[in-house]
This record gives sequence, C-alpha cells and structure tokens, in this order.
Amino acid sequence: MRDIVLISDSRVAAIPVEENGEPLVDVRGRLRVDGRSADPDGAFAHLREGLLLRLEEAQARLPAGHRLLVVEGYRPIAEQRRIFEDYAAFLEMKFPDMSPGWIRSAASRYVSPVEVAPHTAGAAVDLTLCTGDGVELDLGTPLNATPEQSDGACYTGAPGLSAEARHHRRLLGAALESAGLVNYPTEWWHWSYGDRYWAMATGARAARYGPRLL
Repeated sequence: MRDIVLISDSRVAAIPVEENGEPLVDVRGRLRVDGRSADPDGAFAHLREGLLLRLEEAQARLPAGHRLLVVEGYRPIAEQRRIFEDYAAFLEMKFPDMSPGWIRSAASRYVSPVEVAPHTAGAAVDLTLCTGDGVELDLGTPLNATPEQSDGACYTGAPGLSAEARHHRRLLGAALESAGLVNYPTEWWHWSYGDRYWAMATGARAARYGPRLL
C-alpha cells in the first residue's frame, strides 16, 4: 500500500482557501440518499453545488443497475468537533502511552480535525453503491467502520478483500475519479472536491471551499 498523507498533515493545513461562494444545495431528489446519518435539519443531505454536479456526472458513468447512495455530506462544525474529540478520547484510552501528536494523527485516519474538515465546507461526501432497488452492494466493510473495527479493511487499498468487494470499490472509484473527485485513502467511502485535501492531491494552488453555515 502506498504511503498515505493524512488530512492532519501540516502540508494540508498550509493550503490556502479561496472561497468561491457556491451555495450548499439539497441532493435529495437528484441522487439516492440514505437516512442513517440524518439530522433534524437535513444538513447531512447538502453539498456544494459543484460537488453535486460532479456526483451526477459520476452516477451517469456507472453501469446499468448501479447507483450512488449518499450517506452524509455537509456536517456542522460543532458536530465535526464532537466526532473528532470522541474518537481521539477512545484512542487515548486504547493507547495511553502515546503522545497527543500521535493521537491527533491517528484520529485523523477516521475523522478530520475541525480546522481542515471538508465535511464542514460541504466539500466531502460519504457514499457507497447500491442496486437500482436500493440494496447496498458489498464494499468490504460497513461504511464508517473505524480502522480498529475493520482491522484496517476500511483503507481503500486494503489487501484481503473479496473479489466482489474489490470490484465494487474499483467501480466506485473509477466513476468518482473520472468526475474529478479524490478519495481519502483511509476511508473507501469518503470522497471530496474543492477542499484542501483535494487541492493537495490534484496540485491545485488553493482550495475552492471553506467552512460554511447551512
């Protein structure tokens, strides 16, 4: 597996943001949406307009009988902070001898520190594949499985997956990459466009989207 640059890396935080002002738009009615991460305000179903257009492009590239299934997009800043702090606290309990810097880096395999989090900008989407009838396909682990829960199988390029799961990951990746999205390699389900991590991965001079309020 190639070396992975984590989103907590200082090189990611150093990338400037040149906010382009695109609105957050509701994806419901345009893509299939799953409600497992739904919040009362429906924030989870919102994305930047440019990202949604690229997801629709990716959807059109999938073979017949396959659909993108959006699980979570925009995430309020307070919720992002809570998730990061809760997971960091879990790691502190599991690895009590590790330094705060190590804990922060390890936590960022699964959830972004709030200051660089693409979900708070509406620039990231957690998604999977399903059939035309909405039945989820096998991608090797449950969506949002931590590295500890999945024994590392949540990593996009993890070895030891079934042929079916590997095929579905490649299918998903080919469609999304062709539409300009980038994957966070520790989470097969996490894809983004226009954020700092996207800028680092593509060589863009600046990110296009910064944190927003819905």
